[in-house]
Amino acid sequence: MSADRTPPNDQASPADGGSSRTKTQGDAELIRFDSVTKRFGTHTVLDSLDMTVYSGKHVTLIGPSGSGKTTILRLLMTLLKPDEGTIKVGPHFLTHEEKAGKLVPAGEKHIREVRKNIGMVFQQFNLFPNMKVLRNITEAPVHVLGLDKDAAEERARELLDLVGLTEHLDKYPTQLSGGQQQRVAIARALAMRPQVLLLDEVTSALDPELVAGVLDVLRDIAHTTDITMLCVTHEMNFARDISDCVMMFDSGRVIEFGPPEQIFSEPEHERTREFLSAVL
Repeated sequence: MSADRTPPNDQASPADGGSSRTKTQGDAELIRFDSVTKRFGTHTVLDSLDMTVYSGKHVTLIGPSGSGKTTILRLLMTLLKPDEGTIKVGPHFLTHEEKAGKLVPAGEKHIREVRKNIGMVFQQFNLFPNMKVLRNITEAPVHVLGLDKDAAEERARELLDLVGLTEHLDKYPTQLSGGQQQRVAIARALAMRPQVLLLDEVTSALDPELVAGVLDVLRDIAHTTDITMLCVTHEMNFARDISDCVMMFDSGRVIEFGPPEQIFSEPEHERTREFLSAVL
């Protein structure tokens, strides 16, 4: 994992169309949004978003509800599709593909292949209630990645140890607390060996006394692995601890971005100051 925590805030060159591009610098470009717009009816949730996230970086999206943060994650998981613009994951377009020199909407096979590189942990745990913990973690690696069952179970046991749940592998989700279920969900996402882990308000459905345990697990992952993380959270202390870059969203646009020390201690935009004064 890169220890660099001072990504420069670059403005785009004329080659980028002259528009401002939000960047988090690292070794290689992993996620790229180009002029992405998403609307629900007449409401524009994302407004011509340009954003680049580099491999190994931990990026946190903050801002008021409805500002477009979760929409970004849902677009990356292809739960939504952009109305305009393109998204790339690594060298590949996500919802488009090139055919005969033209960019056309991608088929499901292409989308599934690119999406294998992305794991997501949702607000709700979404575990299979009829499967024990171990099988919840091994199901996708076996059936999606084609992993041997023994290898998948070995990987699952390693991940359960990472999230502190080894002794619960033979339990059903209903036998676990909310915090334990969310840690299983984290292990399940990591079992697919994604390049990028998306975290969508993963503690919002938990009782307050369970939040710390889940955040500690995510801190360990951030500090001990090289996985790229894109996180939506209202846990500002957590964002300060794990982020290389924090992006402040408002009305579908990034209005300010930079290292956490800058955003939380010396924000430049008045809207950022207003938001942080309300949540800190």
